[in-house]
Amino acid sequence: MSAHRRRTRGGGHGDGGHASDERWLLTYSDMITLLMALFIIMWAISMVNKTKFDELRVSLREAFTHQKVLDGQTSVFENQGSSEQTPLAIVPRDPASSVVRQISRIQAQQEQQNLRHLQELLRQYAATHGLTGELRTAIDERGLVIRLLTDKLLFGSGSAVLTAKAYPLLGRIADAIDHTTLTNPIRVEGNTDDVPIHTLQFQSNWELSTARATAVLEVLHANGVADTRLSVAGYADTRPVAPNTTPAGRQANRRVDIVVLRQASATTNAGGNTQ
Repeated sequence: MSAHRRRTRGGGHGDGGHASDERWLLTYSDMITLLMALFIIMWAISMVNKTKFDELRVSLREAFTHQKVLDGQTSVFENQGSSEQTPLAIVPRDPASSVVRQISRIQAQQEQQNLRHLQELLRQYAATHGLTGELRTAIDERGLVIRLLTDKLLFGSGSAVLTAKAYPLLGRIADAIDHTTLTNPIRVEGNTDDVPIHTLQFQSNWELSTARATAVLEVLHANGVADTRLSVAGYADTRPVAPNTTPAGRQANRRVDIVVLRQASATTNAGGNTQ
């Protein structure tokens, strides 16, 4: 019996030793599992989904649209090329500035509509009175340009004295300007061709163009346009709208422009030709 017990214990000891020798397989299998998980993660990181990345970028941009980055940075993620991680200075964008910009856009749109309304009134008047060739209108970056050819309509050759038929026309223009909702400044611009003038009254085309613009301005003022809105400029032959090489071109350049200035350009001396 004792021998049997010894054999049983010996067999039991042998089984326990065999089990102990195979425990390393558990550790090995755990290590293999971890390595496989690591490789999967590394593979997943290397395979970036560009579409999802772009969606993330758009989402982050939208989330930060009410903010701005100081110190000249263009993005909240900008690294500035430095290895040190420095906090980004982010402050809320002033909501009042957005309101001001929105109001400015609305005012500009309303101003454009008012300019077009005044332009249409003058076009109808010109068509009704047979003045389509002598009275032209256009809207450009300065505002509404009311172009009046001087020959046989406003002045005689080399003169700054208005003709009799100029007064009803200028009175209608003044009435149209004064009875719209526009309060924009008005600049009267005199222009000549390149033929020099030298008389006792006008020593140059500069004097002639300024005198003609002033004569038109005075009629507008006499017909109700406030003097605080009016200004005058004489450009001589420096702003032609046609070549001075032909009689028709020189005639087109002898003109007076009544410019209803946009509020945004009222303080500038910007010029430009109209068609």
